[in-house]
Amino acid sequence: MTVEAVKPENESYVFQGTINKKAPMVLGGKGIRMTVEKDGKVSEVIDAVTGAAVGALGWGDEEILPIIEEAARNHTYTFPSLIGNKPSEDLAKFYIDHSPEGVFSAALWCCSGSESNENAMKIIRQYQIERGCPEKTKIISRATSYHGFTLGALSISNCFRADMFKDILIDQEKCLKMPPCYPYRFQKKDETEAQYVQRLLDDLEKIIIDNDPKTVSCVVVETLPGSSLGTAPPPKGYLPGLRALCNKYDLIFMLDEVMCGTGRSNPNGKLNCWENFLEPKDAPDIQTVGKTLGSGYVTIAGVLVGPKIRDAYIKGSNSVFGSHTYASHGFNCAVALGVQKKIMRDGLTSNIFKMGNLMGQKLEDALLKEDNIVGDVRGIGGFWSLEFVKDKVTKELFPVELDVGHRYQQVCYDNGLNVMGMQGNADGINGDIALFAPSFVITEADVDEIVSRAVKSVNELTAQLKAEGQW
Repeated sequence: MTVEAVKPENESYVFQGTINKKAPMVLGGKGIRMTVEKDGKVSEVIDAVTGAAVGALGWGDEEILPIIEEAARNHTYTFPSLIGNKPSEDLAKFYIDHSPEGVFSAALWCCSGSESNENAMKIIRQYQIERGCPEKTKIISRATSYHGFTLGALSISNCFRADMFKDILIDQEKCLKMPPCYPYRFQKKDETEAQYVQRLLDDLEKIIIDNDPKTVSCVVVETLPGSSLGTAPPPKGYLPGLRALCNKYDLIFMLDEVMCGTGRSNPNGKLNCWENFLEPKDAPDIQTVGKTLGSGYVTIAGVLVGPKIRDAYIKGSNSVFGSHTYASHGFNCAVALGVQKKIMRDGLTSNIFKMGNLMGQKLEDALLKEDNIVGDVRGIGGFWSLEFVKDKVTKELFPVELDVGHRYQQVCYDNGLNVMGMQGNADGINGDIALFAPSFVITEADVDEIVSRAVKSVNELTAQLKAEGQW
């Protein structure tokens, strides 16, 4: 047996990211600030994206420690298909009670957003079988979308992260793609908002008809896309139009709110992002959630099930086939419930909606009218993006090899700000954005500091690209 030599100090034992290099290491944090060590240097960094839009309470919330301790004391483990637990029931009731009345009637808890979307696909499939429509197998999602990194979730996605695995994804003849909803880049100059929306709805209806509505099962979209398009809000009438088409052709209407939901972008001090755009009567039949549900203190995500789906199960087999080992884990659910109760008690969903929109407005005011590489600033509540372009008028993209999104992320880090740089928003490969998703606890002073560092970083990167002859 060979013994591997001890790795140099800067090499990683963890199989992720850049394989042979350690990422910056978090040593601790408080509120919106992290203490990070990189290449032997320790610095304080403002966390303006909370990992992947995960954080709600920020770092080191001392009220959570007793919640975690109590959860660990009261619960070790139960297998959910054999023995339940009270925290999972209580968390489900909490989420249902803080959504519009009658919209959801049950919930399933799992450990990641990818898992939640996988489970939702299986729940929808069994629903069609339970009601005697087994021929409904086709799923319609959007081009340039992202629903998670498992194979099933990648199959209903459409981006560079899926391309490497295309040969082992679910048959794409059953995972149909409709056009993205992306006004900044795809609404024509001579189109009104209403005309653009109607064009998208007409495209979807044609896909449904061409594929025989009797074989189409559901339509799946991200309410406010995150790392796919970069927080492009749906224009007026788009989501109600999707709901109407689903009603017309007997399809399930599913919303993915793993990144944008659970209070990050809700206008009413509650949980669901779709409440910006839909009346309760047009709510989704099923919805996935995650990220801020546990504020990063536990690994938890979920599926919210509407009454139509639940009732079909009860009238049919009245059972779910299969179960994840750690589904509805009592410890995770107890901590998440404690997190959510604190968020509601302190009015933090209202705070992030107000402070997040203020952050977005200040970024717009500081960047859009100035001579720099930012072509668009967009978002809702606590979820915003910058889109980088070579030309603000033509919206010309930077060459992929420049990797402007990730370069901006690095410049921000050097300026003590953590954001998420991404590529691929324009077509799954091309395009550069940066995401902002701060903790719900941010103050106006925090907003000013985030904006100041973000703008400084834009100006520095603009100057770098100009010096290189790339802008």
